[in-house]
Parts: sequence; C-alpha cells; structure tokens
Amino acid sequence: MSQPREIVVLDQLHDCPYLPARMARLPYRQPVEPLTPDDFDRKLAAGDRRSGRFLYRPHCPSCTACEAIRLDVAHFVPRTSQRRTLRRGDELLSVRVGSPTVDQARIDLFNAHRTERGLEHGDGPIDYGGYAQFLTESCCSTCELSYWHGSDLVGVAIVDVGLTSLSAVYCCYDPHFRGVSLGTYSVLKEIELCVTTSRRYLYLGYYIAESPHMAYKALFRPHERLICGQWRGFA
Repeated sequence: MSQPREIVVLDQLHDCPYLPARMARLPYRQPVEPLTPDDFDRKLAAGDRRSGRFLYRPHCPSCTACEAIRLDVAHFVPRTSQRRTLRRGDELLSVRVGSPTVDQARIDLFNAHRTERGLEHGDGPIDYGGYAQFLTESCCSTCELSYWHGSDLVGVAIVDVGLTSLSAVYCCYDPHFRGVSLGTYSVLKEIELCVTTSRRYLYLGYYIAESPHMAYKALFRPHERLICGQWRGFA
C-alpha cells in the first residue's frame, strides 16, 4: 500500500521539551495532501503525532523514553476513582463536540493552564495565530470537545479523528476549577466518544516514565505502548 507523500520541514537537534538536560530530535513532516482517516490510522499505529499541519515522531540520538500509548477501548476497565470522576463530571459539566475554534476564551484558558503547570519552556503567552497553528490547523480530520460549567468554558480538548481511532492532541483547562479532575474527565469522555462512534483505539500521545506530567496516562489500563516497533500490552 502506497504511503502519502511528505516533505520534511524541520530535522535538527534541540533541547528536549519533556526531560531536562537531554537532546531531542523530532523531525517535522508535512503531508503533501490531507490525510484520509485510513491514512491517519496507519500513522498513529506507527507512533506519529500531529502538531498543526505537521506529523512528528521521536528519533532522538541517545534516548528512547517516549513510548506511544493507546487504549483498546473495548477492554478498558476504569478504576474506582475514574468512575467517580466521570460521574462527578457528568453532574457538573456539559460537553460540546464540534469543529476546533479559536477565540479569546480558549487562548486565555490555554495560557492559564500552561503557566500553572509550568509548561512554558521559555515561551511567552500564545496568541491567536499560535493557537491556530498548533491546534486547529490540521493535516487530518480534527474535532474539539469543550467543557462548560454553566456558561463558563472550563476546558478544551483537541482530538484528531481516524477511521478506527481517535487521538488526543492536547487538553487545557481552568487550573482553578476544583469541581472535578478535568484532565482525567476529558480522557474518559474521549473514551466514550470512541465507543459511541464505534472506534477501537484512543491514542494518548507519548508516555514518558520519568516525566511527572505524563504519569496519569499509565493509570488508564489495560493499555498498549509502542516499544522497539511493537505494541505491547500493560495490564
């Protein structure tokens, strides 16, 4: 089966955005044409992620810490705390699924979330163009889940859509909202969306055992991680 044509637009060593004192190599590739849902499934299965119109996959010279992680939603068994989070979130919040949107409320939410969690990596606040380039401009089908507490927007999740899979691209939320763990709740709603749309996999990006920001992903079990080119199950 032929692969969609791509152009490598960036390929150089730089400081790792996930682990301090390490060098990373994340070649950015731009598909020449928009990816079909089937094309995108194959990219996800190979370990690719999307950022804007680009795909990337780690090719770091001396580190293999990044492991693509996915859930086979038919086999997912929520923990007691996750069931409680889903129930509480459903009581407090309404969820809207639609096309990705850029507006000031979303930009403010993104910047507040990134600042609170220490994810700036030396960057300044994101603006309209930066938000669009990172999240809403895409080389595949993409949707947005937004989370509302009454009339207040408290969370946004950007999700890419394949034929048999969804891929969680990015989630940001109000760091001062205390009603429920919005990050966990968002993953659980994405699992629900997989089930209701008859999709098998939810991809959660990369799991890095040494990164505290990635630790929550391992709590969704059973899951699979891509290690040395093979998907391996973790119960």
